[in-house]
Amino acid sequence: MDEREKKLKVLCRIARALNEEGVLWALGGSLLLYFKGRTGDFHDIDIMAGETDIETVKRRLCALGELLPKKPNPGYKTRHFLEFIIDGVEVDVMAGFVIVKDGKDYDCSLLPEQVAEHISLEGEDIPLQSLGDWRRYYELMGRPEKAALAE
Repeated sequence: MDEREKKLKVLCRIARALNEEGVLWALGGSLLLYFKGRTGDFHDIDIMAGETDIETVKRRLCALGELLPKKPNPGYKTRHFLEFIIDGVEVDVMAGFVIVKDGKDYDCSLLPEQVAEHISLEGEDIPLQSLGDWRRYYELMGRPEKAALAE
C-alpha cells in the first residue's frame, strides 16, 4: 500500500467514526483539492467540524490515534484546533476556524450549508466543503498558490 492509499484508508476510518455519531464535518485543505482534481497529492487530512460536535470528534479520533500537544499560531484564533496522528497520518481538526489578517478576525466556522457535496470512498460518505470557501480561506491565509488551485 502506498502513502496515498494509507492516508485514504485513515480517512475512511475517520468518516465511519464521525458519521456513526452524526457529526457535522467536511474535508477541506489539500485533500479537498485532491478530490476535486486540482492537485495530484496531499500532505495530511484537514477536517472542518461543527463547534457543537468537537468533543465527540475528539473522543472518536482519540480512539483511533494520538492527540498531539497544542502548538498555538498567532495567525489564527481558531477556537478548537486538534492535531492527531492516526496510523502515521497527520490529521488536523478545526472547529470555530478563525483566520487573522491585517488585525481583523475572519470567522470561517463550518456551517451545515457549507457542505457543498458528498463523495463515497470505500462505502463511506465523505462530505466536502466548497472550493470557493477554501479559495477565500487560502487568500486570507496569504497562500496565493493554493488559492489559485481552488479557483
